Amino acid sequence: MDLKSVAPDLTTPPVVTDTPAAGRRVTMVLPKYEGTGIYHALYLPTDWKKGRKYPVIVEYSGNKWMNSQGTVDECDLGYGISGGKGVIWICLPFVDKENGHNAAQWWGDVEATVDYCKQAVRQVCDDYGGDSSKLILAGFSRGAIACNFIGLHDDEIASLWRGFICHSHYEGVRRWPDSTAEGASSRLRRLKGRPQFISHEQDVEQTREYLAKALPNGNFTFLSLPFSDHTDTWVLRDIPERKVIRDWFKQLISD
Repeated sequence: MDLKSVAPDLTTPPVVTDTPAAGRRVTMVLPKYEGTGIYHALYLPTDWKKGRKYPVIVEYSGNKWMNSQGTVDECDLGYGISGGKGVIWICLPFVDKENGHNAAQWWGDVEATVDYCKQAVRQVCDDYGGDSSKLILAGFSRGAIACNFIGLHDDEIASLWRGFICHSHYEGVRRWPDSTAEGASSRLRRLKGRPQFISHEQDVEQTREYLAKALPNGNFTFLSLPFSDHTDTWVLRDIPERKVIRDWFKQLISD
């Protein structure tokens, strides 16, 4: 399958400098990072109303690579999975604290990145109606590895998530910067039965085989995608695989 042969039926909203509002995706800066180039993106769904509660997809982007700049602006999973309705979506940075900007490659300052996530999640729940019992961590490429490397970094951050969506790569399958086999194994233990949706272009068998040994009783759903493109934009297209991940997501957030 050539993914480019299927026209998108969704277009991810651009990140703009404006006040948060229903159907708008805006730049957000945590108070401690005001005056720096460190920011995240907040999207409130088209049906958002103050005072109501909404599930939240928290997403990490891939690295700077080829045509990608490795920015929070380039995330697509949360919008494609939700269709822009019924779900708050935030895209978080890897924090390069020393240089005062979002890291375009890899993790930046790991502890600062983890702390930023905790603060941003708290803010979206306190100020915009995020449901703290329905937080889903998602990521593409670098972001998929970050689902465990950052999202299971310690007990506090690990406790936030109801489930995970990891598209294209997975921590522990091969060696990644600052990620050791021992570290990946210890983080996996923090999953504690919570579900992960794991997809990859063409073939997901390497990850399936790794997890069969590393966590044989884990709650994993695997999806091999019928194209070779290393991209998260497949969720912006009306293809059978998008229905699979949307159905999984709906089941995950149902009470």
